[in-house]
Amino acid sequence: MIPLFGSAQKQDTDLLYIPELVFGTSAASNKIFPDRKLQKQAFFSLAWDHKNNTQEWVQWLNSPRTGISVGYTDFGNSESLGSAFSLMSFLEFKAFKKKRLKAHIGVGGSYFTKRFDPETNFFNRAVSTDFTWSLRAFLHYTFLEKKKVDYRVGVGVFHHSNGHTRLPNNGYNSFLVSLSAAIKHTESNPIEKEIHEKSKYNYVTLRTGIGQNVLNDGFPFNNKKEVYAISFEYGKVYNKIFKIGAGAYYRFYEHYYDYINDNESLVQDGREFESLKENPWWNGSSYGVYIKGELLLNHIGIELLLGGSFHKPAYKIDWRINEGWDFAPRDIPETGWVLGELGSKYKFKNAIATRAGFKYYLKGTNKFCVNNLYAGVFINANLGQADFTEIGIGYVYRWKPKKKS
Repeated sequence: MIPLFGSAQKQDTDLLYIPELVFGTSAASNKIFPDRKLQKQAFFSLAWDHKNNTQEWVQWLNSPRTGISVGYTDFGNSESLGSAFSLMSFLEFKAFKKKRLKAHIGVGGSYFTKRFDPETNFFNRAVSTDFTWSLRAFLHYTFLEKKKVDYRVGVGVFHHSNGHTRLPNNGYNSFLVSLSAAIKHTESNPIEKEIHEKSKYNYVTLRTGIGQNVLNDGFPFNNKKEVYAISFEYGKVYNKIFKIGAGAYYRFYEHYYDYINDNESLVQDGREFESLKENPWWNGSSYGVYIKGELLLNHIGIELLLGGSFHKPAYKIDWRINEGWDFAPRDIPETGWVLGELGSKYKFKNAIATRAGFKYYLKGTNKFCVNNLYAGVFINANLGQADFTEIGIGYVYRWKPKKKS
């Protein structure tokens, strides 16, 4: 994860060291989640201040900071929850145009010393893999400014999830406060920077991706299988940094197709979803439309997507199995087993698709280019509940920019 924001840097940046102590608690990930004491974290960050960086994205973000963090977390229960070691890239910028208030967004990965085990650690259903994705969002307030160091307090959240690559995956959601010091290792005199003109141009994108997920936490459905995705998008880029688009997507889920095609219990004759066998391929697919926002930091893109799913019939099977009793058997009996209810919660998650991801562009977006390529990593979700983890590539075609007065 180190290159994510590092490629947005140039030599005209100042270096800071930021040690940070963090305290808080994690919400219970399941009804029988282990008891825990105060959560404690220690982080150390290298940050680059871009106040003298002349790139255009720096101007529009009002001279942000980018950097790399390493951290250790004690979850307050060494026997069941253990600890986590994290490596993250981050972006830090002024919040609400206040000099002393900074928003911090970090993304990376974590290694866990304890995870779910059906025999030795049954009550911790937060993570079932050694490694997870990690997302950190904070607000930092500088309460004391010195020549060489700024002292800060912060409040924020920390999320861990494996992106539905293995179940159970209820995730960790921690609520935290922090105390940190931004130590200025190097500091240069402010320079006069070029004032960049506003601009706007249109683009189209064709992307394809391959992801992985699991269907259930019981054999054989806890084996990872592929999800294939393709999408087309049209939109506009403002000032070479803010990208807004709309598009349509199609996805094919191997787990859904195999469950239907192999005549598993819920699609057998006389069962609730037997009609899905009429066309396993189509009923193992999904399609919909979306709107998307993206922040462009030269070679780096950070995107958030909100979509509407028009067709995902096999998600009913997914919901029935996973929202009912735990550890559903392969052959689910017609009586005596509780399945998930297809109520309002199901309807919302079935209808709304979300995605967050990071891209690396072959050509920097700080300069206009007609053709570009990118590669990215993404977490796709059903209204915030992880669906599958994906890697993807895309092609971008852009029209000549228009100057905006």
